[in-house]
Order: sequence, then C-alpha cells, then structure tokens
Amino acid sequence: MADYVYIFDTTLRDGEQSPGCSMNVQEKLQVARVLDDLGVDVIEAGFPAASDGDFESVKSVGDLGLDATICGLSRTRHGDIEAVARSLDTAKNKRLHIFIATSPIHREHKLKMDKEQIIDEMTSALAFGQQWFDDIEVTAEDAGRTEIDYLVEYFQAAVDAGARVLNVPDTVGYVTPWESRKLYRHLRKHLRNAEDVVLSCHNHNDLGLAVANSLGAIEGGARQVECTINGIGERAGNCSLEEVVMALRTRHDRYGLETGIDTTRLYPASRVVTAVTGSQVQPNKAIVGRNAFAHEAGIHQDGVLKHAETYEIMKPEDVGVPENSLVLGKHSGRHAFSNRLETLGFSVDKEQMEELFVRFKSLADRKKSVYDEDIEALVLGNEQTGPWHLDAISIHTEVEDADQLAEASLKLRFNGQAPRIYTGRGDGPVNAIVNAIKTIIDEELHMEEFQVSAVSGGSDAQGRATVRATIGASRYQGTGVSTDIVEASAQAMVSIMNRHHQHQGSDVGASRIAAAI
Repeated sequence: MADYVYIFDTTLRDGEQSPGCSMNVQEKLQVARVLDDLGVDVIEAGFPAASDGDFESVKSVGDLGLDATICGLSRTRHGDIEAVARSLDTAKNKRLHIFIATSPIHREHKLKMDKEQIIDEMTSALAFGQQWFDDIEVTAEDAGRTEIDYLVEYFQAAVDAGARVLNVPDTVGYVTPWESRKLYRHLRKHLRNAEDVVLSCHNHNDLGLAVANSLGAIEGGARQVECTINGIGERAGNCSLEEVVMALRTRHDRYGLETGIDTTRLYPASRVVTAVTGSQVQPNKAIVGRNAFAHEAGIHQDGVLKHAETYEIMKPEDVGVPENSLVLGKHSGRHAFSNRLETLGFSVDKEQMEELFVRFKSLADRKKSVYDEDIEALVLGNEQTGPWHLDAISIHTEVEDADQLAEASLKLRFNGQAPRIYTGRGDGPVNAIVNAIKTIIDEELHMEEFQVSAVSGGSDAQGRATVRATIGASRYQGTGVSTDIVEASAQAMVSIMNRHHQHQGSDVGASRIAAAI
C-alpha cells in the first residue's frame, strides 16, 4: 500500500514514560479504546517484561478485542519475548516489537558488543519470536547516529530472517529533516526485497523536529509513523500524532498519502489523554491547543469572518473541536449526558453509564452549570483505582502568631476493610494531608510539585489538584477533582499511594532500558 501511511501509536508505552504521565490499568484501557475508535493501525500497549503491572496492562489491552494490532515491546532476551507472547495470547491482532541498539556509542559503552554480535543477537531473537508471532517489527535503537552502511547490513539481516517492519528511530532527536529523507531513500534503494517490508520512523523532539523529521522520512519512503497523542514522551516528547496526520491530510496535494485516522476524533482523543495523564496541552499547541483556531488580531478576525480560509488552513470541526460547549444542569437527562460523553470521545458501557449519571446528578446539585471540562473530570478525574480509598476528610485550621496551623484527618479504607482515621499536622491543609499520608508509608515521601487549577469557569467551579511526588526512588503524579480544593488535594495524594502500591515489585531496570528507544 504505497499510498498509505500506517499510524503506530505509542502513547501507552513511550508516551507514558514522560515524567508524571504514568497510567494505571483502567486509564490505559480508556486510552486504548479511544485510540481504536480514532483508527490507529497499531497500539503499542507497553513493555510486558518491565513489571508485573506492565504485563497486566498489556494483557488487559489485548483482551479488549480491539480492531487495531496490539504490540508489545521486547529486548532481544528470550524471557522478554515470552512475556510479550503470554500477554498478547488473546489479542485479535498482535505484533512483537524487538529492539537492540546499533550506534557506536551504544555498542561501546552500553552493550559492549561488536557489530556482528548485535546482528546475531537480533536474528536469534527474531527466530525465537516466530514461534508465536507472524508480525514482527525490528528496531535499531539510536539509528540516527548509526553508520548508514551498518544499518543496511543490520536491516538486511532482519529482512532475510522474516521481519515485516523495520523501525529506524531517531532516539535522541538528533537528525534533521533533510538527513531523515536521505536515510530512508538510501535504505529503500540498498535493501534487497525492500518492497516486502514497511519502513517505520520513530522521532523524538529534542530539537523540536520530530514531526518535520517524520515527514522527511515519509518523503524518503517510510510508510509507518510511530507517534503519540499530544506528542508526550521521553524528554521533549515524540512525534505528535495529530500534527503529522493533519499535515498529511491538509497537504494531500504534496504527499498524496492516506491514513486510517478519523480526524474528527483527534481533539476528543487529546482531551482524554490530557485528563488521564494530567499533562496539560500548551494553549498554542498545533491542532489541539486552546488557541489553535483562535483569532485575536483585528485584521485576522475580519478576514475569518469574511472567508475562513483567509487565516485558517483547517476547520475546527475537521479535528473534532466541538461546535458548542453544551451546558448541562440538574434537569438534564440521561440522553443529553450520554450524547455529550460520546461527543467528548468517551466510550462507556451501560453499568459505567449509570454510575457516571448518578455522579453527574450529584455534581449538578452542587453546581449551577456543568461544562465539558466538568464531565471530563467526572469520568477521569477521581477514579480511585487501587487498594486505598478516601471516604472522608476533616480539616481544622487556626492562626497563631501569623502562622497557619492545620490538622488533617483522613478516613481511609484499604482493600475494602473497615475505615481507619489517619491524622497529620502541618503549616497548612495540604501540608497536613501529606503528613497524614506519611504515617502510612514506610518509605520517604517528598512532594515535588503542587498545582491547583479551575476545571471550568464560575465561582462554583471544580478545582483540579495535580501533585507530583517521590516515594523512595520512584516518582508519581496524582490528580483529584472536587468543588473543594482541599478534598481534591487529598484525592491526588491517595492516587499517588495507589500508583505506588501498583508499582512495587517492578523491574525498574527493564523500564529504563525501554525508555531509551
């Protein structure tokens, strides 16, 4: 399919490795459904060998029965490959993704292997994986800094051994668009039987060139783009899915290429990922930013009013920006609420719908108007997934000699057991909440960042608390949403406790290696 570009989404793997963007199983399932509805061809669900939690997440995504191919990442180790096979045993369509580094700096300092050893390691892994997989992708980590003749030799061995997809990642965001185009043309020209495989690009954004380099790769013959929603990912992030897709669509006159993406679902997908990760999109972000279709300059406004194409190369509805922000209230019924959920990109079953509707009615009793942002927060903001559950919170504060002293009492349940009260004192309500949590956790807890923002407008707006904290050597992000920002802060801390509980026992070394692709 020379005129088709496969979209390989790695939001659940590489995107999740962005600091603070970790997701629990339920959040990954929500994002996976959104990606499948969006029309991505491949969903990289994670790195099963990294931890028990990652294994369960990949397996849970595979069990959904999605139309997209579900992919699991693996080093060349046989144990890693077996983990991918076990995690995807029920997936409708599945892929094994094997990687090993190829650049001189990685060969010398990380792997301590020569060129031949690396090729032997890769082909051995590929042969082992063929016991379970017909669809295998092979990656040359740090390909952007690898000698071009060696890349040809490495990928030729992969083609001869039966690889279907060859991934050529710019792991550190080093190359330029011209170099990217030249590299793919060279590979396409010098690889025997190149027509039997798909060349794939995976570009990082360290120099702000990830999308440009992906387009350069496509011009050179790449027909798969590895990308993430909102461009999240390691360091400066990955190629942004919505940007590269809309570049191909808007400039069809230049590229003449198609994707399977339903572009009207791009904005809802962006909102879901933002709500799940707590990683906010900058206002001037292309395609999905708040200001992407805003016009403030008088000349621009006048032009757009006369003819939209004077200053808009895309229509807001092309990417799924809602034409209006429907305001719901306590008199709104199930149909209006269900319709808005669908418009915002959320897919829920009947049981979830009933639970959400009850919570919506409760929120509508406290707020005069319920906006789209409130509904997003309702679905994703307070999902207390894990053994710890916050039942109630009590705060007592007093001012003494210009100092504010606070005492927080948290009523918490663990694994459905009878609730217990945990108390902490501090120089303010949030500090007191953190100190109450510290009485539960054996390891050192340190809050690194605390932010509170309004979910929607008005004096009765819900507040979203976002907390980044470390427990021991691990960093977590938690969010909470409530009309009471102190309660929201407590919910965020409980979320962090649950994430820590899920993370314990993981093979952190494997995760760190995967982060390098």
